[in-house]
Amino acid sequence: MGSNARKLYSYHVWANEKLIKHLKALPDTTTWTQQVKSVFPSIRETLLHIYSVDNVWLLTVSNDTINIDEMITEVGRIRTESETWNIEQLEAQFHTLAGRYVDFMEQQGDLDEAKQISHPHYGTLDTSYSDLIQHVVNHGTYHRGNVTAMLRQLGQAGTATDYIHYLYDLTHQ
Repeated sequence: MGSNARKLYSYHVWANEKLIKHLKALPDTTTWTQQVKSVFPSIRETLLHIYSVDNVWLLTVSNDTINIDEMITEVGRIRTESETWNIEQLEAQFHTLAGRYVDFMEQQGDLDEAKQISHPHYGTLDTSYSDLIQHVVNHGTYHRGNVTAMLRQLGQAGTATDYIHYLYDLTHQ
């Protein structure tokens, strides 16, 4: 069960990879660090936000109990480590995180089964792992849209990462 959640998460990984590949192919390799007036000050900061939040939700669902201090420590650790990452290092970190998500999903029985999760900031929620994976995917999609707008502000083209493009990619491989 939970095959839809797995498929959606695969889309999330595909979209992140496609976006990073696009950024690496831009003629100006500094585009991803250029300052812009947007939701985040740069494309780099936007991608780091996606990465950090993906980590937070994996921590939330994979721990029976996690307190706010542990969460803050983890986010701070990620923030400190990522300060010097170039785009290739961030790409590698996304790849490693995707492997951790896949491992987590494989260890679960039915991802659609009702679960109670406890987030140190938001509190307790009766939901399913599928719903939380859907949230991770939606969050990433939202911020990849921010990146597209930022690229346009910087005079660059974006890349299509809509779910339908993923589906076409799957059928035309």
